[in-house]
Amino acid sequence: MPDRIFLSAPHMGGAEQRHVAEAFASNYIAPIGPQLSAFERKFEEYLGGGHCVAVSSGTAALHLALRLAGVGAGDTVLCSDLTFIGSVTPILFQNATPAFVDSEPGSWNLDPALAAHYLDDAAKAGTLPKALILVHLYGQAADYAPVAEACARHGVELIEDAAESLGATYQGKPTGTLARMGIFSFNGNKIITTGGGGMFASRDKALADAARFLSTQAREPEIHYEHATWGYNYRMGNVAAAIGLGQMEVLPERVRRRREIFAAYTERLGDLEEIRFMPEAAWGACNRWLTCVTLGAGRDQGLALREKLRLALEAENIESRPVWKPMHLQPVFKDAAFVGDRANAVSADLFWRGLCLPSGTGMSDNDMDRVCAVVRRTLRG
Repeated sequence: MPDRIFLSAPHMGGAEQRHVAEAFASNYIAPIGPQLSAFERKFEEYLGGGHCVAVSSGTAALHLALRLAGVGAGDTVLCSDLTFIGSVTPILFQNATPAFVDSEPGSWNLDPALAAHYLDDAAKAGTLPKALILVHLYGQAADYAPVAEACARHGVELIEDAAESLGATYQGKPTGTLARMGIFSFNGNKIITTGGGGMFASRDKALADAARFLSTQAREPEIHYEHATWGYNYRMGNVAAAIGLGQMEVLPERVRRRREIFAAYTERLGDLEEIRFMPEAAWGACNRWLTCVTLGAGRDQGLALREKLRLALEAENIESRPVWKPMHLQPVFKDAAFVGDRANAVSADLFWRGLCLPSGTGMSDNDMDRVCAVVRRTLRG
C-alpha cells in the first residue's frame, strides 16, 4: 500500500523547534510567556494592525466574540448554513438560538440578499437577531460589504468567522479584520497550525482587552484570586504559541503553495466535464485552503459520483472528504430556522455533490500525480 496522502496535513517550516526550545529553555511552559506575546504581535503585524488574543481554539474565540456582543438567552443569531459546526455551537453556549442562511453559488458563502431580506422582515416584526456570524468558507471571503450594510442598518452585530481563511482578502483587506470582531483557527489541518488553537482579533483595543480578561477566568488584578464575573480557561499555552511563531514565518509561502496546488488541479482535471471547481469570487483572493469540487448535475448523479470518487481515492490510500454538511440538515438543528428555499437549498446541493481533494502544502509532485490519476480514471472509467 502506498503512503497515505492526507487531506491537509500539518506542515512545519523548521523554525518551530527553535521557538519551542526557547520556551523550554526559559521554563515558560505555563500558559503565559514571551512566545505567546510574540505570537500575538506577529499576527497583528500580518493583519496590518489591530489587537489579537491567542486562545485555545477558533470555537473559543467565537464564543468570546458572542459574549462580548451581548448575545444571551432568548436571542437569535444568524449564521452561514454551509460551515463546520464550530461556527454554531458557541451560539448554544450563550443559550441563544441559531438561524441559518443559505449559500449563493458564486462563492459558496452566505447569500447577502437573503440575509438582508431576512433582516428587513425581522425589523418590521420586531424580531431582529442579536448578531450575524459570517463564515469565510474554505478560504474564500464572503461578500462582506452588503452584509455589513444590512447589519449596520438594523444594529445587528456582525462577526467574521475567518477560521478557514487566514491569508485570504476581501477588496484587498485581510479577512477577519473587516468587522469589529474576527476569529481564526490554528487546528492541525489549517494553513498554519499550533496543534490546536485560535485567535480573537479586533481593531478595538477595549474589546481585545475584554477578550483577554474573559479568556483567563476573568481574574481581577488583585494579589489573590478575585472574580467580579465569570470567564473561561481559554488562553493559548506558551508552547503552542511558540509553534505558531515558527508557522508565521512561512505563512505567505503556505498561501502561495495552496493556490499553486489548486491551479495544478484545474490544469490537470479541468477538461473533465463531470467536475467543476469552487469558483473564486471577484471581490477577493481565496487562500484555497482546500481544493473543493462539485461532481455531476443534480443530487442523485452528483452524490453517486462523489461517493464513487471518494471510495476510489480511499482505495488508493488517499484521503478526501465531502464538503461540510449544511447546518439545516444536521439532526441537532432539524428544527432551526432556515433562510432560503429549503427544498432547493444551494448549500444542500453543494454538499451532495461536493468533495474536498488533498490540498496540504507538503504534497509532492508524485502525490499530485497519484490523486489526479485516480480522479481521471474514475470519472472517465
